[in-house]
Amino acid sequence: MASQDWFDKDFYAVLGVSKDVDEKDLKKQYRKLARQYHPDSHPGDTAAEAKFKEISEAYSVISDPEHRAEYDQMRAMGSGARFQQGPGGPGGAGFEDVFGGMFNGGGARRGASNADFEDLLGSMFGGGGGGFGAGSFGGGAGRPAGFQTGPQKGRDQSASTTLGFMTAIKGDTVELQGQDGRVVKVRVPAGVEDGQKIRLRGKGGQSPNGGEAGDLILTVTVRPDPVFTRSGLNLEVTVPVSFAEAVLGATIEVPTVDGGTVRVKVAPGTPNGKTLRVKGRGIETKKGKGDLLVHLEVAVPNHLSSAQEKALADFVAASGDESPREDLLRLARQGR
Repeated sequence: MASQDWFDKDFYAVLGVSKDVDEKDLKKQYRKLARQYHPDSHPGDTAAEAKFKEISEAYSVISDPEHRAEYDQMRAMGSGARFQQGPGGPGGAGFEDVFGGMFNGGGARRGASNADFEDLLGSMFGGGGGGFGAGSFGGGAGRPAGFQTGPQKGRDQSASTTLGFMTAIKGDTVELQGQDGRVVKVRVPAGVEDGQKIRLRGKGGQSPNGGEAGDLILTVTVRPDPVFTRSGLNLEVTVPVSFAEAVLGATIEVPTVDGGTVRVKVAPGTPNGKTLRVKGRGIETKKGKGDLLVHLEVAVPNHLSSAQEKALADFVAASGDESPREDLLRLARQGR
């Protein structure tokens, strides 16, 4: 049923379309304006909110063939045309009834029709959600969509969880509790990195009308490890070696991420900071397997026994005037 205040409103001008606009162009123009003035894009802007309501009302009338025909006839009658008030006071058959008719709600379902319209726009433009802590999840932004008559996909939701370093490497099943009390078990794949986002299909919000569930976007935080660090699929570990091992060479044991060790050979005369690579002992995922990078650090003793001091003095005496800085100083002088 037409509303009395329709006469005073030029819905075609509000939408910026001609009176003979077809359905396709009308919908295209409305979506453009709705995205431009949607309250989610202008939080706290009352002018944008009012404009959004205005174009929404205009579209709800012009997009419905029956309402559009009534509106065109009423506007053609001229200034003498007026309609009696409907139930509920002035404008009783106004904005709410228009949307009730649009969603098959009628005047008796004004509250429900407004909620339906809000849900539809939430699906089209995305809905806000609260903040979520570690191991929790809640409503997130919906996927952009047009007007849908069939089942709609539920909204995507966001979640976060914190894992230990080893758990992230090996993968694990974790439980996330939503703000609504719902508990979801999700499988975190092996090799997940700190800050990585994982999309879990069908673990998000439920559809409002029987469609498939939305997705859960899980952000993972990984606690650092006291022994290992990672670089892509490679694991890195710093291993101290004695002065004698670095000078004379040795075979040493290096820890591995599975709790065991692997033996690596240190060549005679190995300098501090030398990196050795152990193939295939890094992180293993579906994308491949990394290596273990062993950084050698020559340990300098902070206390010597009298026998060690004598032996070191004999070593210095036998070394003569040899200096490890001779080449560095020579190159520095050449540049001056």
